[in-house]
Amino acid sequence: MSGSGDPPTVFFDAAGMHRLVEVLIERGYRVVGPTLRDNAIVLAELESAADLPSGWGVDVGPGHYRVRRRDDDAVFGHSAGPQSWKQFLHPPRQRVWAGTRNGASSAQSEDEVPRYAFLGVRGCDLAAINTLDRVLGRSEYPDSSYVGRRRQAFIVAVNCTEPGGLCFCASMGTGPAVGPGYDLALTERLDSDTPSYLVAIGSQDGADVLAAVSHRAADSEEIDCARADVEAAADKMGRQMPKTDLRNLLIESRESPQWDEVASRCLTCGNCTMVCPTCFCTSTEDVSDLTGDHAERWRHWASCFEIDFTFVHGGGSVRQSGASRYRHWLTHKLSTWHDQFDMSGCVGCGRCIAWCPTGIDITEEMNKMADDD
Repeated sequence: MSGSGDPPTVFFDAAGMHRLVEVLIERGYRVVGPTLRDNAIVLAELESAADLPSGWGVDVGPGHYRVRRRDDDAVFGHSAGPQSWKQFLHPPRQRVWAGTRNGASSAQSEDEVPRYAFLGVRGCDLAAINTLDRVLGRSEYPDSSYVGRRRQAFIVAVNCTEPGGLCFCASMGTGPAVGPGYDLALTERLDSDTPSYLVAIGSQDGADVLAAVSHRAADSEEIDCARADVEAAADKMGRQMPKTDLRNLLIESRESPQWDEVASRCLTCGNCTMVCPTCFCTSTEDVSDLTGDHAERWRHWASCFEIDFTFVHGGGSVRQSGASRYRHWLTHKLSTWHDQFDMSGCVGCGRCIAWCPTGIDITEEMNKMADDD
């Protein structure tokens, strides 16, 4: 939204949203956005804006997620679902090499890299993409697959005006307003029977796409109302982290009895790492056919909750207890990530709380530690 020195903000209606998706498809993008499927709002390829979850919201809590009908036709009136954009930039399973006994070999070709347009990226998830950029894209040894996918991605972000019961992006500094890194940023307005959108331009690519969509300049009242809606969302967060230095709190709490208490509830299933938009760990496996004439190497997501994650040949696993594995995950996410990447590994999306089978709440655990400190 426009302020001093900001790019101009424009306005389009529901027809403009349909045209936006059409333009992106016409330009060769595979448009991925939220859609209702299997009783959840998931991220999938869209054929048109009609696939967006108009009129659907969600109710979330620890270990709880349910879709519900809204009283309006909001397209983005829901909080984070079970998936994140990570799966498209850093796939859960990927072949990295294949070879035959006669010496022929092949790796994944750059020609196979999809050209994605992400529609509906929230502030927390845009921060997560920026985090992966730092970890996988700008590390000493960049992940070429990630870099290739990310380079071609077009991002349509969405300012959040209605956070969910598990959101805590405001206390992590990642929302509800989106940060840098988008091509276009939308704010959904519901002043009439159908949604309308204020649109900020974040790149030349964004300006080029918007030029093909019918729009007009937004007036000052529309901009002020949209800004007020986003600012009000910061006070509607369902959760918040303690207002303290989380990095030092975890360092000082490394011997806390709370680790054993949470381990008594943790199943070490790894759900929290699989739904987390910033967890990036992988493992590799080699497979061959029954004849041994063809072999492949695959990379797949891994979790620090797996007993074999820290396996050392001849010595077994380093972290054998559930308490040590949970402590490692939480401490890395909120503390040592700062030492490693100069940033937090948590963006406040709340997915790890919703999709924990036993309802373990990362904000509750951190607030307990702060109270005991």
